[in-house]
Amino acid sequence: MQMLFVDESGTPPPISKTNHTPFFVLGGVCIPEVEWKSVAISLDKLKASFGVTEEIKWRHFSRAGSKNKGNGLCHLSDDERERFRDGIYNIIETHQGVKVICVACHTENAYKTSYMGTPDALYMHCYKKLTERFQYYLQDLSKLSGCAEYGIVVCDHRGSRDDEKLREHHDKLMKAQLSKTSDYQNIIGGLFISPSHLSVGIQLADMVAGAVLRSCKNGDRRFSDKFKGSYRRSSEGKIEGFGAVKLPHKTW
Repeated sequence: MQMLFVDESGTPPPISKTNHTPFFVLGGVCIPEVEWKSVAISLDKLKASFGVTEEIKWRHFSRAGSKNKGNGLCHLSDDERERFRDGIYNIIETHQGVKVICVACHTENAYKTSYMGTPDALYMHCYKKLTERFQYYLQDLSKLSGCAEYGIVVCDHRGSRDDEKLREHHDKLMKAQLSKTSDYQNIIGGLFISPSHLSVGIQLADMVAGAVLRSCKNGDRRFSDKFKGSYRRSSEGKIEGFGAVKLPHKTW
C-alpha cells in the first residue's frame, strides 16, 4: 500500500493577481505503509532534538515569520532552522521507498487556457495531473513486483466547501471513463482529508511544495535539490513529466 500525501504552496490567485502569485504548486510525498512508522519516528526524533513541538510548515522557516505567534521554530537561531530543515529533507532522501511527485503551474499562462480559466479549475487540473502520476507510479510498482500495488490519497484540510468540491472532483476522476482521463484502477476509494497538524505526511508535502515554489519563483534550488534523489523517475532516470510536472505544458 502506498499513501500519497498532498499539500499546496498556497491558494491559486484571482486572475487579476497573478503578478503577486505567479506560481502554484501541489506537492506530493508518497510513503509506503511499511516505511510510514519509520518516517514518523524519524521526524519525531528530529523535532525533539531541536526542541520543536508544533507542526512543521514551510513558511515558519522564513526569517520574517520566525517570530510570529504559533511558529514552533521561534526559539531557533537562523543556523538551527537551516539544520532542522536539512534534517527534514534528509528523512525523505534516506527512506528509499519514499517518492516525491509535484505539479507546478504558471498561473498567468494557466488562465489563458480553455481548461484552467478560474482558480478552482486550475487547482482541480493540477490535482488531476498529480493523481495521474501517482496512478502511473502504482502501475510501475505493480509491474516490478508482479502483484497489484494499491494506494490512497490524503490531502490537507482547506475548508469545508473546498474539501467537498475536491472530494467530488476526486470521485469523478476515479469513475470517469473518458479517453483523456487515466484509469485509476490502483487508487482505492474516496479522498482522505486530514488537518496538517495531525499528519506527518502532509507536513512533509508542505515542505516539498514550499521548496519547489521557491525554485520556480526565483530559481533558488538550494532546498528542492535536497530531495532530488527522491523524485519519481522514468526508467531512463527522467524527472520532468514523471515526478515533476509543469503546467501549462511547454509554456514556461
